[in-house]
Amino acid sequence: MLSVLVSIFVIQIIYVSFFTLRMIFTLKGQRYLAAILSTLEIVIYVLGLNMVLQYVNQPISLIVYACGYGLGVLVGSWIEGKIALGYVTLKVIVNDPESGLPNRLRDMGYGVTSWIGDGRDGHRLVLEVLAKRKNQKILYNSILENDPKAFIVTMEPTQLHGGFWTRSTRR
Repeated sequence: MLSVLVSIFVIQIIYVSFFTLRMIFTLKGQRYLAAILSTLEIVIYVLGLNMVLQYVNQPISLIVYACGYGLGVLVGSWIEGKIALGYVTLKVIVNDPESGLPNRLRDMGYGVTSWIGDGRDGHRLVLEVLAKRKNQKILYNSILENDPKAFIVTMEPTQLHGGFWTRSTRR
């Protein structure tokens, strides 16, 4: 019975991880990858459900099934964080309008658009920075190294068009 419970648990973790990744791939426009993953997902789901239904009179099998589901959400989210599909846009506001931050970020390969904005206490330098999601932490830390008081807002664009990144974002 223990081996069955372990199997149910592992199958659920794999199934829900695939489910989570499939949803994220679908939202990111990776339709074909999502379709392939869903094929594997449903086979794993049927195997797991079959095992649970064979032992439906034993509540422990349902508890293990549910715990595997919960852990599968965490594992799927962790995997997605490692894959980090897509792009982020950081809006950065720094107090010094003469800051060299835009050029430092450009030298690091990031797309940066900058302009002067008016804040409550005077002029501010506003930056909009485009980066791959997998580089988000590095970019964030680079900004704070240059200006620890920078105000940063992160957004996730759903569509990109134009700019010097156009060719590389289509790949």
